[in-house]
Amino acid sequence: MAVRKLSLDEFLEEEHYALIGIHCVIEDYRLAYLINKSLDIKLKRQKRDVTNPSLNTNYAIFEWFDDKQLTTYHLVANNCKIQNSNSVEQSNSLFGEDHLGSTNHYLLPEFKKVNFLLKIETEFNNKEKIILNNLLKIPQVVTAYSIDADTLKSKDNLIFN
Repeated sequence: MAVRKLSLDEFLEEEHYALIGIHCVIEDYRLAYLINKSLDIKLKRQKRDVTNPSLNTNYAIFEWFDDKQLTTYHLVANNCKIQNSNSVEQSNSLFGEDHLGSTNHYLLPEFKKVNFLLKIETEFNNKEKIILNNLLKIPQVVTAYSIDADTLKSKDNLIFN
């Protein structure tokens, strides 16, 4: 009787994507609009944000699938600010105001200074340098650069589906 060997490598394919970190201080919807104009794509805000229930965080996400090039674009915020509900009265305050603290949480903690991430999923060799150059031409974008996804410790946070 013949023995058959099943390899899991056939079923578990590595996801091919490019990741671009974007530094800018504008709102997420404004950046999505500017990227749409610059790259001639149609990013739309998703109804559900990327969430982490253990930290109670929500990250805004915009998505668009290009039928012609079989490419999916995801624009996601990298930081989420959570207001702490601990109110502490300061004795030095004249009016005894309550001061609420806040905590920042990051989708990719390795890149805390990155404001937004653009994930480009494709089966084909994409024009990452052309996209990067177009992003750098947007006046509100301070800088943008490619991130090597293989070196990320928290790459599981980039699974959006």
